[in-house]
Amino acid sequence: MDGAVPAERPLDARLGAQLAVLRAQDLYRTRRVVEGTHGARIVVDGRACVNFCSNDYLGLAGDPRIAAAAGKALSAGVGSGASALVSGYNREHALLEEALAATVQRPRALLFSSGWAANLGVLRALLGKGDTLIADELNHASLIDGGRLAGASYVRVGHGDVPGFADALALPAQGQRLLATDSIFSMDGDAAPLAALSALCSQHGAALMVDDAHGFGVLGGGRGVLFETGDAEPLAADIYMAGFGKALGTAGAFVAGSEALIEFLIQRARTFVFSTAPPPALAAATRASLALVAGAEGDTRRTQLAGLIARFHSGCAQQGIALSPSSTAIQPLVLGLESRALAVSGALFQQGYWVAAIRPPTVPAGTARLRITLTAAHTFAEVDGLIAALSAALKTA
Repeated sequence: MDGAVPAERPLDARLGAQLAVLRAQDLYRTRRVVEGTHGARIVVDGRACVNFCSNDYLGLAGDPRIAAAAGKALSAGVGSGASALVSGYNREHALLEEALAATVQRPRALLFSSGWAANLGVLRALLGKGDTLIADELNHASLIDGGRLAGASYVRVGHGDVPGFADALALPAQGQRLLATDSIFSMDGDAAPLAALSALCSQHGAALMVDDAHGFGVLGGGRGVLFETGDAEPLAADIYMAGFGKALGTAGAFVAGSEALIEFLIQRARTFVFSTAPPPALAAATRASLALVAGAEGDTRRTQLAGLIARFHSGCAQQGIALSPSSTAIQPLVLGLESRALAVSGALFQQGYWVAAIRPPTVPAGTARLRITLTAAHTFAEVDGLIAALSAALKTA
């Protein structure tokens, strides 16, 4: 009939009801439009803000030298045209893999389109029925989903619980046992007890996989968390994964390890085998960023970041703002209720500071928070301004 309102489709009716529940629970998420560079100073929905919720820890995402490296490579084209096993493996990809392997002192490295793809690809390739995955309960969702999809037995251990990991490794098990953990936990900013976990894996004949997405480029002189001990040799880990979308300011990820590991992943990691290779220009940009991170400028930026973290800690302590324990660029302020986290985030936005509210299911129920992140591109004055704005917002929210 002309002018009649179409009947709501069953799927839309079901989804609409679920969306209404999310709104009522203060769990509905909304994308914000960013104009221009994604740096420490940013335009969000038309409002100029200081950005305190980015993972751009060294302030390189908008660096013109990295953009120039990408632009130069773009003169040869944009897309890779196929997967790396067909015709998509460019010389830029090979050069980046070689540079990454040298940086983390591993025989080989393999590029993936994202950290999510890397973790799913590794776990599904290495584990199956009869194997066992032992994992920290606060691991990134990509490690959780990768473990579930692998079909292996999944043993969940309390966060950072070394005795719990020891008990799990001591259980009788057939097949491959693999312990997987984040290095720096993305919502809490704390570090895994890697030295103890590495020793346990060696003792029990298990493999260790470390997701160093939030440590690579920042810790260990830029080489990652496995070099944080200061020893000449990196901490032992069979599988090392890190991404480029954080400290390096680009996008993508890599896995590093033995010759056998990388060759096996090339044959069997489905997220590598069946994905179009990343644009060569992205690999060129990442290699340029890696050179900056590994050099004297990287040291300068890491020193600046450490100073900003110390300034934020001391300023918050003076204002009575209770932060969660973290010595990294990730500084969580747990507020509990979703509504309060949204209110404080909104108040900060009105004052020109962008700090997103993090709510379940990203974090456990009852631990909604502001995930405040510092970058080397921030100034001490901007950190002081955030502390003052945060103190005022907490009193009224």
